[in-house]
Order: sequence, then structure tokens, then C-alpha cells
Amino acid sequence: MALTFKKRERYQIQAPLTSLIDIVFMLLIYFLLTTNFMVDEGIKIKLPQAKASAPQVQKEITIYVDESGQAYLMDKPVGLDQLFSRLKEMIGKDQNRLVVVKSDRRVILNKAVKVMDIAKAAGAGRLCLATEKGF
Repeated sequence: MALTFKKRERYQIQAPLTSLIDIVFMLLIYFLLTTNFMVDEGIKIKLPQAKASAPQVQKEITIYVDESGQAYLMDKPVGLDQLFSRLKEMIGKDQNRLVVVKSDRRVILNKAVKVMDIAKAAGAGRLCLATEKGF
């Protein structure tokens, strides 16, 4: 007597993908919406306006000058007498490092020019004054 075994069909297990797709879609919408509202935090200054301004994409050293003439190096207040030495050590041997001066539009021009002179004396090969686009 020969025994024959009948093969049973295996159950196909399928995970419900509908809820997973909904969750991924909601996360995508969340990240798309939140990236549009990210604001660059820092010192409150109003930049001068220019039509020919272009966005900077490199990592740069930023110096802020507020309305009263106080200088801030990378969001930390610094006196003009200390600015030279701090910039000198930040620039180091990279003479091509970009130094951006973001000066309030109501600041006395002489104070902004002093900061630019200090940056140039500290070895900044590339120096620019930040502006807002448009009038």
C-alpha cells in the first residue's frame, strides 16, 4: 500500500500596504511644509537692498553689525579690538575663505567699513557685504 500525500496550498500572507502608503505620504507632506518655513535665526538686522545680490552657498565666516555698531562674530558679541585676533585664528591658512559682513542698513557707514578693514587685515582673501534682493 503506497501512501500518497496531498500537498496543501500555503496561505499567501500579504501585509496591508494602504495604511503604510498613507503614513509615508503624510510624512512627505509634513517635511515639505516644514522646510519652507525654516528661518535663519541670528542677530536682528535689516540688510541694505540691492538688485544684483546673489545667494551664497559656501560655508563662510559671518560678522554682524547691528544698528548701534556692535559687532557679532558668528552670533557672539565681540569688541572691535578682539575681532582681529578671533578672525585671524578662524581664517588660519585658508586665504580663500569668504568673510561676509551683514550690517544693519541704519548703521553708520564708518562702523561697517571699520569691520571690513579689520577682516581684510586679518587675512580675508574674499570679503563681501550682504544685501537683500530687491527694492
